[in-house]
Amino acid sequence: MASHDQEGTVQFLPHRLNRQPVVVRGLTADELWICAGLSGAAGLLLGIPLAWLASSIALMPTMIVAGIAAGVFIGGGLLRRLKRGRPETWLHRQIQWYLAQNFPALATRPSRGRLITRSGYWSTQRGKL
Repeated sequence: MASHDQEGTVQFLPHRLNRQPVVVRGLTADELWICAGLSGAAGLLLGIPLAWLASSIALMPTMIVAGIAAGVFIGGGLLRRLKRGRPETWLHRQIQWYLAQNFPALATRPSRGRLITRSGYWSTQRGKL
């Protein structure tokens, strides 16, 4: 029986409580949406010329669905390998860093500050008066 002093304390710490659950092939819901969106856009870009060449509009949605299926299958495996042994926020920070390096206008949003991308020596200036 627990003593009176320990009644209000939690005996365990649920360290996975605030993590997003894995949905498909090691991808969380956000990563799945990113992967499906990019692969669906690639399928659309591939489906437009194929639909024009075959004179069949039905090839566009077919290529979109095939692109999403291939993107989730292949992209899920690649992302699972890339994320192995890294923190949970690694993918989001990599995307944020890529945008800050290549597209600075897209990297700043009103709700968040800018990502620090400066490389070099930092000093505290404590020695100088």
